[in-house]
Order: sequence, then C-alpha cells, then structure tokens
Amino acid sequence: MADRSVSDEELRLQATRAGVPWRRFGPYLSDRQWGTVREDYSDDGNAWGYFSHDQARSRAYRWGEDGIAGISDDQQQLCFAISLWNGADPIVKERLFGLTNTEGNHGEDVKEYYFHLDCTPTHSYMKYLYKYPQAAYPYDDLVATNRARTRLQYEYELLDTGIFDEQRYFDVFVEYAKATPEDILVLVTVANRGPEEAPLHVLPTLWFRNTWSWPPDTSRPELDGDTDAGTIRARHDTLGDFELHYDGVDGHDGAGHPPRLLFCENETNARLLWQADNPTPYVKDGITDHLTAGLPTVNPDLVGTKASVDYDVVVPAGGEVRLRLRLHRRAGGTTPGLAPLPATAPFEDFDDIVDQRRSDADEFYAGITPAGVDAERAMVLRQALSGMLWSKQYYYFDLDVWLREHGAHPFAVPRRKGVRNEQWYHMFNSDVISMPDKWEYPWYAAWDLAFHTLALDLVDPDFSRSQLELMLSEVYLHPSGQIPAYEWNFGDVNPPVHAWATLVSAGIARSEHGDDMLPWLREAFNKLLLNFTWWVNRKDPNGNNVFQGGFLGLDNIGIFDRSAPLPTGGQLEQADATAWMAFFCQNMVELALELAQQDPAYEDIVIKFVDHFVWIAAAMDPGSRPDDMWDEEDGFFYDLVRMPDGSGQRLKVRSLVGLLPLCASTVIPASVLDRFPELTARVRTHLERNQELLGNMADPFKPGVGGRRLLAIVNEDKLRRILNRMLDEERFLSPHGIRSISRSHLEDPYVFEVHGERYEVAYEAAESTTSMFGGNSNWRGPVWFPINLLLVRSLLQLYMYYGDDFTVECPTGSGNQCTLFEVAKEIADRLISIFTPDAEGKRPVFGGSAMFQEDPHWHDNLLFYEYFHGDNGAGLGASHQTGWTGVVAVLINLFGHLEPQDLLDDSTPPFARVVRPRVAAPNAGRGDPDVPEADPSLW
Repeated sequence: MADRSVSDEELRLQATRAGVPWRRFGPYLSDRQWGTVREDYSDDGNAWGYFSHDQARSRAYRWGEDGIAGISDDQQQLCFAISLWNGADPIVKERLFGLTNTEGNHGEDVKEYYFHLDCTPTHSYMKYLYKYPQAAYPYDDLVATNRARTRLQYEYELLDTGIFDEQRYFDVFVEYAKATPEDILVLVTVANRGPEEAPLHVLPTLWFRNTWSWPPDTSRPELDGDTDAGTIRARHDTLGDFELHYDGVDGHDGAGHPPRLLFCENETNARLLWQADNPTPYVKDGITDHLTAGLPTVNPDLVGTKASVDYDVVVPAGGEVRLRLRLHRRAGGTTPGLAPLPATAPFEDFDDIVDQRRSDADEFYAGITPAGVDAERAMVLRQALSGMLWSKQYYYFDLDVWLREHGAHPFAVPRRKGVRNEQWYHMFNSDVISMPDKWEYPWYAAWDLAFHTLALDLVDPDFSRSQLELMLSEVYLHPSGQIPAYEWNFGDVNPPVHAWATLVSAGIARSEHGDDMLPWLREAFNKLLLNFTWWVNRKDPNGNNVFQGGFLGLDNIGIFDRSAPLPTGGQLEQADATAWMAFFCQNMVELALELAQQDPAYEDIVIKFVDHFVWIAAAMDPGSRPDDMWDEEDGFFYDLVRMPDGSGQRLKVRSLVGLLPLCASTVIPASVLDRFPELTARVRTHLERNQELLGNMADPFKPGVGGRRLLAIVNEDKLRRILNRMLDEERFLSPHGIRSISRSHLEDPYVFEVHGERYEVAYEAAESTTSMFGGNSNWRGPVWFPINLLLVRSLLQLYMYYGDDFTVECPTGSGNQCTLFEVAKEIADRLISIFTPDAEGKRPVFGGSAMFQEDPHWHDNLLFYEYFHGDNGAGLGASHQTGWTGVVAVLINLFGHLEPQDLLDDSTPPFARVVRPRVAAPNAGRGDPDVPEADPSLW
C-alpha cells in the first residue's frame, strides 16, 4: 500500500456512521420503472405489456421513478436527471430504451450505451457517461429486427444500426460533487465526436415523485422558477425546501439560445392514454410535446412538479460545452447539524470543489488498490466498484397496499385469487438497495445481493451489512423463514448464501470494530436460524437430508424445468441444493463458533450444525449405489430423478451442479479447537458415534497444515477426480473462467427420454437456444462470476488444509503441477482477463465489436455483463450487472496482495483478507499524527 493515511472519503464514511447524512442523496433513481411488477395492475400479470416504454413519458408511476444519470434523496421524493433532445428524435430522451422479453430474440435487453465511470461510497463524487446519437434514435428498427430474428441468431444491437457511423454522436458526461451532504454540484460536459457541428437540447430536470395522486389527503409539493435569479425552488412538506441554481454555457460559441425554464406536472396524460379528462393542461409529457411539436403544454407561470432547464446549444465538431448546476437546501432549512448554502455566488467555488472531489475519489481508490496491481487491473477494480455504487436504487413496494389495490389481499372479501406474491402481504419495502442491474433487473434478487455485499465490503462495509439486515428483517423475511427471491416471485427459491456473506462481512467488521459487532452478528444469526429451519422443513420432503429447491438461480442448467412438476412424476433430488445446504451448515458452524466466544450457549448450536453437515454430506454419497448423487465411474455428482416407484436415475449433465459440492469446504483452525476443548471433545464424540457416515467425505479427524481440520463433502480422491474434469480446457476450464456446462456436451449432448418425449442438454457457449426460463437466463455453457468466486474460495480453503504437498495438473493434461492456491489464482486471472487487453490490445468482454475494441472513446469504458461467452469471454446478457460481476474487484484486490504463505501462516478466511482503506476512529486526528483532522464540513 502506498499511503495509509485516512482519506477525506473515509472520514465521510466515519461521519455517516456518526449520523451525518452523506448518503441522503445518491444514484437512487431506477434506470427502468416501466415494465416492473410494481407498476403492473393488469388482469393477466403481463407486467411488460401493461406499462410500456412508450407510455412512460406520459404516465405517472405509482411506486418509483426512472431517469438517465439520475439522483434522488433516499426516499425518492425529489429527483434529478438529465434529458436530451437532438432535434431529430420523435421524443425527448428522458429514460433508457430497451426491448421487452417478447421483443428480444434473447429476452429483454437495454439498447443504449452508458457507463458508470466513477463513484465514491458516500456519493460525494460520481461520474457517468451516456452516448447519444445525433440522428433519430432507431426505436422501430431495433424492435422489428430483433423480433424477426431467431434464438439461433445474434441480437441486433444499437451499434449494428449504423447510428454511430462517422462518430456522429455526443458523449454526455455527468459529474456530481457534494460540497456538503445536501449541497450537490452538477457538471454536464457534452463532447461532439462527429465531423460537423451539431445542435442539442440538454435538459437537466428536477421533479417530485408523484406521492399525491394515490393516498388520500396527501399534500402536493411544488416547484417554481425565477429566471432572474437563475433558480428553480422546490418545496416539500417532509423533505424541506431546496434550490437548483443553473449557470450559463461554458465553452459555447454563442450559437443557440440562453437557458430557459420549462414546467409541467408529474401527472398522467389521461386524454392521450384513455381519452379521459386531464386534471391539468400541463401533464407529464408536456415538456416533450412542447419541444418536439411546439405545443402549449408547459406552464408559462413557471410552476409545477416537474421542471427542466433547457440548454439549446450547438456543439462544434470535435468540441465540447460545459453546463453547471447546483442543488442545495435553501437558507432557513431545518436539517439538524447542516448549514444551508448561502444564496449568493453558487458558482464561485464550483470548479475548485469538483476538482477536490475528483482528487478525493482518486485517493480513496488508491487505498483499496494493492501496490502490485497494474494500471489496467486498477481501472477494472475502480469501474466495477463504481458500477456497484451507481446500482443502488430506492425500492418502494408495499405488498399490503398493492394486493388490496388488486383485490387480492388474503383478508379481502371478496378476494381475487392467483395474483402474484399474494402470500407476501407482510412485506413493506422502502429502502435503498443494491440492484443487480437497474435496467435489466431494477429489483433486488436475494442471492445476487449476497454477492453484492462482498464487493461492497471493499468500499462501504456499513452499507453492505445494511443490505444483509434488510433481507433478514421482519418486513422482508417471510414469517415462515423464507428469504424473498425477487419481485416476479418472492416465493421462488434462491441458493442460501446469506450466511456466507454474513460470515465474510462479520470478519471484516470484527477487524475494524472488534466486539462491537457481536450484537449485529447475533441478530443476523438468529434470523439465519429461521431460514435454515425453513429449508429443512420445506425443501427436504422425505426427511433424508437430500434437498430440492427448483431452479435455485441456475435457471436452465437442467434437462427440464427444475421448478415445475417432473415429466417422470416423482421428485428431483438436487446435487446443487444439497451442496448449498452443506455449505449453509458450515457457515453456521463458523458463525456459532464466533458467537460462542462470548456466549457458551452457542456451543450446542455448533454441534447441531456439525451433525447436520455430516448427515447431508453422507446423504450425497452413502455408498456406491446406482441411485447415489455421486457417480463412482464418472467421478462426478449429478442430480437424481426419484421415480414414483422409489427407484432413482442420475441425470448425467456435467454442469456446475456437479461442481458445487466442492464449494462446501471449510477449514476449522487449530486455535479454535484449543479455545474450546470441551466443545471439541463433544464434537468428536458425536462424530465417532456416527462413524459409518464419514467414510465417503473428507476425514474430519485428520489434521492438515497447522493442525487444521477440514469439513468437506469431497475427500481427497473425489477432489482429484472432480478437479481433473474442472481443469480440463476441453471440458470446464475456459480461457476466461469455469464454464457452467462442460464443453464435452458440444459433441455429446445429454439426452433423456420419458413417455415418448425427448429432452436434451447441449453445450452452448453464448446465448441459449432454449426458452425454458425466458429472458437472458442461460447457464448452458457461459462463464458466470458468482459460482466461479465460490470455487476460488473453496480452492483457497482446501489449500489452507492441504498446503503445498497437494498438487494437481492445471490445465489437465499439461503436465504442469500446481498447488490449489496456484489453481485458484489461475482461475482468478482468467476471470480478470475478460476485462483487460490481450496481446493484441483487445478486451475479450467486447467480443467482435470494432467500435469498442478500436475507438479510444469506447475502449476503456467497461461493461460488466451478466455472464460471458464460454469460449472467448465476450459479454452476454444484462450489460450492467455489476451486481455480482462486480466481485471481479474482490479478486483483483485479494490476489493483488495475497501470498500462499499468508494462508498457511494465518487461519483468517480468504475473503476477510481484502485490503480496506484505513478506518478513522470517531476522534480522528486527535493525538494521532498519521490521521488528519476531519474537515468540519464532514461532520
């Protein structure tokens, strides 16, 4: 590490913990509110069809707002975003466009180019880039061409339309810099990349979320404009009063017009949509209609609930213009401890503050980038984490109200049945949550979120822990103990990874806060107990420690839909669900051991979960029988179809399902055994009493490096046999990580026949040709980061036990013997290489796109896709799923400083070893010469 002094951004994080609301404003707008379950009031549950992109400009949302490069307060009452109009588009560009599930030949997909270039955890500095064509946006072409293509063809992308030919587009950079928590500077820089000057309307827009049209007796906020002062004033009963100051145009050659104000209401245009009367002539699409059609649809009195500053500029060829705005609480504001900005000279110190926040961001990211990391990897780390932080969204969904509005509340009479999520009426979500992708998935997904927290732990452990708390809180967790999956079906089943995420977060928190974190850990543990009980009661139907769960987030990886009734009848015993539960047990053992240091009552729980783990591990391979999940001949785990007559048949798809048992590998340090001698003796007694169950798993009695013990489903023989397949470049090991299905199925698909029906699974490196789960659900060959991360974690755990004496060929057949640490690092390096230039200077993530690979204005703007081509690493699926692909930052951070001897000398779990910035104590700077005094504005 270069500089271990505490940065200003770290001091802001410390101030936030002390109650200063640095996170009050952030990138909490969705990229897409239309087409969501929340906004769906249809009779048939067709959310995509009920509220379309075309309606979004004219129809007020019920549950949230969206925009481009937008921010809002943490209850999304006051919103700000950038709108654009090039004079050629039929509509103003207010939100990102994309295809619905039925329009795209590979599912829903955003058809825009935008990038999250920078972001600090308190959002004191953020930078966003949007690429806006100068010609009319090809809405109809994108829909028609993609609809006409089959699943066997590539998606038709915006670049394919030719809209960016001859560089005829604008790069619109939006930067936010906070002077104080409620004083936000906005710098918009528009660069014309084309060969000729081009006109553009830039419309920074301020509006209120419509909270007054639905609940009765709700007060209406108001915006009003003062052109002489260059100000829009915002009045809100609960948020308070704010002002938006706007400046002239910097870098403008005098063409165009001075900025003007346009006002309307955030109200539905009922006349357009339903031929009903409008409550006002100035409805939500008033600004669009005024600009594009010259209609009198903006309020000349400069009053409303939605307002834009219209900068009508002409940007010279190869040149740029700069626009400056400043949003702040008005003088006389009432936020405790925060002084409002003086009303005079809002732009006098503007440039200095923006420069300082850029510098603060540089300093902060230097603190989490190990010294040995090169510039390319440092950029990947920073953009991945910036995308994570930009992907926060205020998520509002009151299921009690929503179900009543649908006539489907369980307590309603009469009751409409069959409405989505009708059993989740207890849920009330009104929080800032980390989203997988704010366009593709503008709703939280439980197991995605657990992976998000691993990356967020690098930059903001407090926010990370808050995300884990939400999913386990009483208004999210179902009374039965189930963690909600996602809004399309909260009752679906996601893998149980929250215990592991809690364990990692607790390890980082313990190093920073010591025993102060134990109450948080105790509360989380108790809620995880409820979730574990739900799994045991609901997903082990025969009580034999073999688990089901359906698709478990792995969508179409199976031979048939694992969440639907089987065509064979009977049940599906899942190797992945059972392995997940073994992993859950291990995590609970480690958490209970942590808590037992302060409370001996948790020792009994340690024994409970050790027993559960042994029963589950033994159930996966009780002996070499034809109906075990373990296939001795193949050396691999498979799902098992349990027929109605009780017989079993393995489904021999070589996939991640068979690799997941590797992930259930956990090391118990010798120091723990020494610390709890009585507990250790009790565990030994329990295990010896069940000796017959231990024969096919790793020997828990056998000491490894440093006297460590291993809890693992796979013993040494199984480990070698599975790794032989996993590290084979003709099977699982791709140039860019572990494939989700073995490439051997390319030439040898797995076929299963029953009742005259034929089911087949083949290796598909890119988008799947099956529509089993619709959308971008594809685990039939591509590389996915979350499971790769778990495999890397398991290899490091196993290395801590086996040490340097255990080696395997990597790649298989190469003759190159590697330790498990070296194997883990090799996989991590291959994953990271997706984003870094190869020998020809090309980034695999961009595939065959010449614009991205060759143009300097595109080449370094990274996209963190949902998954990646199994053979060449090209990005696929959702293009901004930094949600879990963002864990690439964890790999860069970890292997940027971790040495093999570190793991052999110290039993700290690998992912608790990430490099974090130095943490400031509450009295930062007082008596510590290495810690600067906190700027009073931070507190």
